[in-house]
Amino acid sequence: MSKNNLTKVAAPLAAVAVSLSLLATPVAGAQTLPSAPSVEQMSSQIQIGKFLGLSEEQAWAQRNDLIKQIKTINNPQVIPVLEQAVDNTVNAVFPGLVARKNAEIRAEQERLEREHAAQVAREQAAAQEAARIAEEQRKRNEFDRGPCPRDADACVDIDRNRSWLQDDNGNVTHVAEWISSGARTPGLATPRGAFNVQYKVKDEVSREFGNAPMPYAIYFTNTGHAFHEGSPAYDSHGCIHLQHQDAVAYWNDLQVGDKVFIF
Repeated sequence: MSKNNLTKVAAPLAAVAVSLSLLATPVAGAQTLPSAPSVEQMSSQIQIGKFLGLSEEQAWAQRNDLIKQIKTINNPQVIPVLEQAVDNTVNAVFPGLVARKNAEIRAEQERLEREHAAQVAREQAAAQEAARIAEEQRKRNEFDRGPCPRDADACVDIDRNRSWLQDDNGNVTHVAEWISSGARTPGLATPRGAFNVQYKVKDEVSREFGNAPMPYAIYFTNTGHAFHEGSPAYDSHGCIHLQHQDAVAYWNDLQVGDKVFIF
């Protein structure tokens, strides 16, 4: 260490020594914790020689160890004086180290706080999304299911032009609020009762009606009755017409063997 650095630190340490001599005077009735160091013991530890020859990281570790010991002293008045003495000594050997390390600590704390805030925001968003989904589920389940049993995978209410999908627990998972079925004409009406999905043809056409398109066809009888995309504004020839988004949902959900209930 240079003579200039020794001169820089000598005055602060001398002032600290005077302050410690005053603060170290015993107070009547005060007791020192058996495991805590005394002011005199800690003062003797704050020596420039303890930091000479150390790397910056080693010096910072030594500084933190001394600060930790100082905080155990049973004399709140002297703690900040000793802490300042330690930092003055470290800065005398490694100018600017304390400020730089404290800045790094603050930056790390701010980073952790940002990460925590982001995590809280993500959790709040997830909770809000879960609440939204639960509310949608509640709304799906509160409408009149009529006689459709809970073990049905798809339900069709012909008289009210509506249909919906159900999961294995009988919960409504998708509602097609506008559909059309077969015309109220003998031979064209959609059959009512319990059925099962027979097979599916995604790009189906009706050969009986001039290759008319029947996208996302899901047959539930062996006589040509199926769910498929088609305009609900028109009666069908026995099939269930679904709007595009509903036809896709039914295609993705219903599998061969699934139960279809029409009433």
